[in-house]
Amino acid sequence: MLTSIKSNITYDKKNLDSKKLIQLYKQMLKPRLIEEKMLILLRQGKISKWFSGIGQEAISVGVTMALQKDEYILPMHRNLGVFTSRDIPLHRLFSQWQGKANGFTNGRDRSFHFGTQEYNIIGMISHLGPQLGVADGIALANLLKKNKQVTAVFTGEGGTSEGDFHEALNVASVWQLPVIFCVENNGYGLSTPTNEQYNCKDIADRGKGYGMESFIIDGNNILEVYTKVSKLAESIRKRPRPILIEFKTFRMRGHEEASGTKYVPKKLMDEWAEKDPLSNFEMYLKETNVITDKQIATVRESITEEINEHLQKAHDESPIQPNIEKELGDVYKDFKYEHVEVSGDTAEIRFIDAVSEGLKQSMERHKDLVVMGQDIAEYGGVFKITEGFVEAFGKDRVRNTPICESAIVEVGMGLSIAGMKAVVEMQFADFVSSGFNPIVNYLAKSHYRWGQQADVVVRMPCGAGVAAGPFHSQTNEAWFTKTPGLKVVYPAFPYDAKGLLATAINDPNPVLFFEHKALYRSVKQEVPANYFTLPLGKAALLKEGIDVTIISYGAAVHWALESLEANPDIKAELVDLRTLQPLDTETVFASVRKTGRVIILQEDSLFGGIASDLSAMIMEECFEHLDAPVKRVASLETPIPFISQLENQYLAKARFEEALKELIAY
Repeated sequence: MLTSIKSNITYDKKNLDSKKLIQLYKQMLKPRLIEEKMLILLRQGKISKWFSGIGQEAISVGVTMALQKDEYILPMHRNLGVFTSRDIPLHRLFSQWQGKANGFTNGRDRSFHFGTQEYNIIGMISHLGPQLGVADGIALANLLKKNKQVTAVFTGEGGTSEGDFHEALNVASVWQLPVIFCVENNGYGLSTPTNEQYNCKDIADRGKGYGMESFIIDGNNILEVYTKVSKLAESIRKRPRPILIEFKTFRMRGHEEASGTKYVPKKLMDEWAEKDPLSNFEMYLKETNVITDKQIATVRESITEEINEHLQKAHDESPIQPNIEKELGDVYKDFKYEHVEVSGDTAEIRFIDAVSEGLKQSMERHKDLVVMGQDIAEYGGVFKITEGFVEAFGKDRVRNTPICESAIVEVGMGLSIAGMKAVVEMQFADFVSSGFNPIVNYLAKSHYRWGQQADVVVRMPCGAGVAAGPFHSQTNEAWFTKTPGLKVVYPAFPYDAKGLLATAINDPNPVLFFEHKALYRSVKQEVPANYFTLPLGKAALLKEGIDVTIISYGAAVHWALESLEANPDIKAELVDLRTLQPLDTETVFASVRKTGRVIILQEDSLFGGIASDLSAMIMEECFEHLDAPVKRVASLETPIPFISQLENQYLAKARFEEALKELIAY
């Protein structure tokens, strides 16, 4: 209950009229009353969990009201006021929290882990940090479109300890992106107090280190929040740049309700209770004769009726019925492959030239495509794939990035949310580990969770055989084939590389595109000069035979070809998978049923690799056709060594021919 009899917060309404003051009050009151109802339902077991924003409503409401309706906001789980201030129908929120179909995630995620393009809100994931970089991506799209829009993104003081926070601020500052970073400093990250979270006086101080303006705002003062954010947002629209705002506030309930607040000193709780943003603003409005007790009662009654009506509507909605076909069908956004036929002249080009051509021609076709990566602009990338791209497309679309793999993947996601396309180059596939989280937890799951496509291709120069050692030689496709929602492409020839890259860029789903470095300049092939596409999920049958089926991809395909050339008496079928997700099991199974023997060759180490799953699938689907056990050949279970004699020993190439002969002789 609101018990204050006199406002403990000093307000300055500036030029705001009574209508606006009452609107701000109503917008704060609604999430408070919803939360009070949710706490009752939680105790009744009608919702599973609740993260309370009681005491922080002024921030959510003030920021949302300061932005235009078509400007994106990326809130956290204490920002109910963002959703209600954007006038989302309450029954949809209630359905979301009850896991019903009329929510936003079809029961696949809970609370505020969702987004909605209809209301320009992009929800969080539990890892907190990635949404900061996603906000950068949306802001970059706004900058490129010159639409004079602002993006606001929320995090807590605990989230500022994550690397994504620092990467996102750095990228935003370097690129001067129109984004407001809103840090709700509410005293505790779960139970960890601020003095154990960071060692600077104020979080706002960090803005100086990133070369951006920063401000401290009383997060419990709705008028200060609204007027200052409104002024800053208008300034950013006129002169795009990032701004960091630290909102000083306090969390009056547990991190989530089960956590409690026993770790918080009672004196501190009492002090902040006196600063309640809603009770103080209500008293201010009464003191200044803007609103009366009777009007307050009427407003409360109206909101309460709305809550109860919409709760009943959500309650009456039927529970979600499990549907395997729908679940599997929603992992990826539908993609209708459009085949572009090969036409015109061909030329013998290298693998690296094919990748460059495919990327360049895609940029010509997709004016909204942005490529990003370390040293890819004037320098042309460490492998020179994007050499000349700046001259052709300009630095807006060919962007050098700081060494911020995580943030740049997130920027790609933000561009997709804003209706654009992105290609991110990992300088080496090994470095993707620094951007792993947003790939497997954000890009991969967004469409399944709330229908948002992740139109991002991550280019992955990979592989051994070039004496690059443990940190520049990995072929780590198995990290991603395990993750539903990602597509994985791994060509072995220039022709395939060009056509498959074009399709990967057309595909609105996230694609990991592996390019073996040892093939870049060693493999040549006749490739059409014009743009063309090849379908994902279709293997290539390179050789036909009756003795054995060899299944491989990437550089290992060439090892298999060398072995077959050295042993012309072996009549083998050679299947080049080309794409690992989706996987062409039809071609694989047909070949195995024909030959009765199968050997799978991969460059990756054995345990947990794609060969293991293929082997299991073949045993399940083709067991009665097999004349011998399925054979797997892979590299040693060690990191990749540098010196050539150790690297040669490590690679599966050294053991393949013998294993092939053993299988045939079985």
